[in-house]
Amino acid sequence: MSSISKLCFSPTSTNSVSSNKHHHHPQLQKCAIAASFPKLINSSSRLSLSRPPRSKPSFICSELAGSESHVKRTVLHDLYEKQGQSPWYDNLCRPVTDLLPLIANGVRGVTSNPAIFQKAISTSNAYNDQFRELVQAGKDIESAYWELVVKDIQDACKLFESIYDQTDGGDGYVSVEVSPRLADDTEGTVEAAKWLHKVVDRSNVYIKIPATAECVPSIEKVISLGISVNVTLIFSIPRYEAVIDAYLDGLESSGLDDLSRVTSVASFFVSRVDTLVDKMLEKIGTPEALGLRGKAANAQAALAYQLYQKKFSGPRWEALVKKGAKKQRLLWASTSVKNPAYPDTLYVAPLIGPDTVSTMPDQALQAFLDHGAVARTIDSNVSEAEGIYSALEKLGIDWNFVGSQLELEGVDSFKKSFDSLLDSLQEKANSLKLVSL
Repeated sequence: MSSISKLCFSPTSTNSVSSNKHHHHPQLQKCAIAASFPKLINSSSRLSLSRPPRSKPSFICSELAGSESHVKRTVLHDLYEKQGQSPWYDNLCRPVTDLLPLIANGVRGVTSNPAIFQKAISTSNAYNDQFRELVQAGKDIESAYWELVVKDIQDACKLFESIYDQTDGGDGYVSVEVSPRLADDTEGTVEAAKWLHKVVDRSNVYIKIPATAECVPSIEKVISLGISVNVTLIFSIPRYEAVIDAYLDGLESSGLDDLSRVTSVASFFVSRVDTLVDKMLEKIGTPEALGLRGKAANAQAALAYQLYQKKFSGPRWEALVKKGAKKQRLLWASTSVKNPAYPDTLYVAPLIGPDTVSTMPDQALQAFLDHGAVARTIDSNVSEAEGIYSALEKLGIDWNFVGSQLELEGVDSFKKSFDSLLDSLQEKANSLKLVSL
């Protein structure tokens, strides 16, 4: 890791990279930037949700304490500059200045979701003062939640604004998701996206909309209104194609002469596919089935990239390019390894290619920084990916079922996180009211 500046993380969770077989730098832990970023030095500051023991001193990242010119290049810089893939960070919590060392080390955007905010808000005291003010002002719990979230998104957008400007709106985005309760509500999702776009009021915000059947028309409508979108929870190639078509249809029906400021990413989920398919293969139990474990997700992703290249070429796309349209980039989501037996960069290293984004939570980002290799891999062996995809079908793996099941689980998971957070905020509000009596 001699070529990588000491980007530091707090100890990772139970599915941490340290549990895997690869070697890790001993100083990859929570960092306190003493000189440039004094706000980072406090007990609530953290890059992941696990809190380091109080008795363990923080490591001072001296390389990041000076000017940006002293920051060493990392593989994240190479990933973007040499292969055209943007590394993003899949996490957000207060203080958002925790993002500064990540940005210095090559992170170019941030994704959030209801589960991330549930963990951030419920496990930190950093939100207490603002929440107390909101409760005392008579805000209801859900309104208070959105004000907490909007502040984080706005503050993060400010940190990535220079990247957005430098790339002429090509990068530097921060994503915020509409309420997961709207996953089956087409019109409700459109209205929520319009409202979020208005209240955040930042040019580099992405409004996240799930790729459910009910919300695909919402995506088209929101794009047509000139609002940039991160389409989330994509688990299958047919649904991905519907998402691309919604983007193209939205651009065409927008009536805008300049389409350059309407952008989008399509978040294709990876590791969760293997989690489900591996269980199905183990139930089949044959040597062939067992030999395909851990291969379904990346094979499907490679084929999704082939579809991406096909759809963003030809006469229809070229007509939109003349009006300034930008490709809806593929974004690899769910890149953390769920099975500790697998290499800890399994859902990052094989999915490197131009015009893509890889959003990584702590463990995946830490692993790739430590021992990731930068090379174009996404289409290095398409025939093998096609073979794996077909072999799984022949074994009885129904890709449509896999996509539908994972979508249901994803939506349900976000709803539970959202509801759980609102419940915990209600309890906190009740205790504040008791204290004030």
